[in-house]
Amino acid sequence: MKKIIVTGGLGFIGSNLIKILLKKNYYVVNLDKISYASNFYNTKEFQNSKKYKFIKCDINDQKKIFSTLKKYKPSCIFNLAAETHVDRSIDGPGPFIKNNINGTFSVLEAVRKYSKINKSLKLIHISTDEVYGDVLKGRSKEDHSYKPSSPYAASKASSDHLVLSYVRTYGLNAIITNCSNNYGPRQHPEKLIPKLIYNILHNSFLPIYGKGKNSREWIYVDDHCEALIKIFIKGKVGEFYNIGSNKNLNNIEVTKSLLSIAKNIFKINTKAKIKFVKDRPGHDLRYAINSSKIKNKLKWKPKTNFKQGLYKTFLWYMNNQKYYKGISKKNIVKRLGVKK
Repeated sequence: MKKIIVTGGLGFIGSNLIKILLKKNYYVVNLDKISYASNFYNTKEFQNSKKYKFIKCDINDQKKIFSTLKKYKPSCIFNLAAETHVDRSIDGPGPFIKNNINGTFSVLEAVRKYSKINKSLKLIHISTDEVYGDVLKGRSKEDHSYKPSSPYAASKASSDHLVLSYVRTYGLNAIITNCSNNYGPRQHPEKLIPKLIYNILHNSFLPIYGKGKNSREWIYVDDHCEALIKIFIKGKVGEFYNIGSNKNLNNIEVTKSLLSIAKNIFKINTKAKIKFVKDRPGHDLRYAINSSKIKNKLKWKPKTNFKQGLYKTFLWYMNNQKYYKGISKKNIVKRLGVKK
């Protein structure tokens, strides 16, 4: 049975990736430092599995990562541990530098050291489409320039460059992925879709930045995870792979889709209406990536259309309201990212 390490596995994408890896009969070790974005509810359905092990570990703890690699001898490490919320990076960039840049450096050093023992280990470094910055026309390909707008995006861009440098200089078996906006079960409600669902369920207004015209490319989290596994198995070392759905929607369209779903499930209190709020500083208008490389080279494509995925997502939050008990209410309702 092949062993996999997932960093940040108590978070959104990490926990969904672990769920799928376990179904594919991998043994998974979850390294997570237990931050505000971590939630043990995310792993409750498999926490007692004999194929699953949780270890509390900060990715800045290079020695612990190395000792874990030595003990479990994994085939791959998926590096998902990161600070991800743009608004938080506006309020305080420090943790983003520490975790996204220095943390990636720590992982790279541990992997470099371990690779002297086991050269076959692969590192899949998960990044974001936000590194490309505002894409007003067309779609960004893997060879397009990085033009990050926020401290978050800049920290992820920096981490990508670090990983590539370790491939070129030290010969690490690493691959970098840049994915579009994920949505689905287990996502922290500081992000747009789960925040809107939370507010609908709690009969509160639906806050939309600016005029709601900001456009994002949306992908269901399980489709992203399947792409990551495909890249682990068939991806080429040193390459970048964009992972997206080619489906762009602006924030107004997303909100109206959620309201439509909610109306079909239960009667909405009249308070659950759109309310435009002060825009985020430096808010990019549009992100869009070209995913033809992974589709053509690795024969991957997303399976979940947006309406299906959004419906499944809404039902999950509605049927799993205990999920919110593991989250501080201020981390759900407090507005962040307002430049003072």
